[in-house]
Amino acid sequence: MESLLARHGLTLVYVADGVPIPGSFWGEDEAGIIGNTVYARSDTPVHSLLHEAGHLIVLPPERREEVHTDATDSIAEEDAVCYLQIVLGDTLPGVGRQRIMSDMDAWGYSFRLGSARAWFEQDAENARDWLVARGLLTKDGEPV
Repeated sequence: MESLLARHGLTLVYVADGVPIPGSFWGEDEAGIIGNTVYARSDTPVHSLLHEAGHLIVLPPERREEVHTDATDSIAEEDAVCYLQIVLGDTLPGVGRQRIMSDMDAWGYSFRLGSARAWFEQDAENARDWLVARGLLTKDGEPV
């Protein structure tokens, strides 16, 4: 995870178990973001860490410093981040996109087609195109 984030100019900081996570929008064990830093604990779900990191990855570096807890109110950006977290799951050994999509469903992400997998495979062209247009994915949908 640290090397994945470092490739995007981000830092991962682990906080002690039981301590509130700085910059966490949802609280509890959910990842947090402040500037170029992603915060997590040992009990932070991988999908949460990838999602919050994704919010910083999609932003131009000069805008990241402004982020504290809530990254965006843009639906297009939120969709792109959901797509990106699924794709990035494949870059982590022992994780993969299937686990990320299952975790997203279990957490309660809501998609028109009823599941993260159905959305990703059948209804996410706009999110993929958004990421490709910004140079974050290849035309084949692979991370840059």
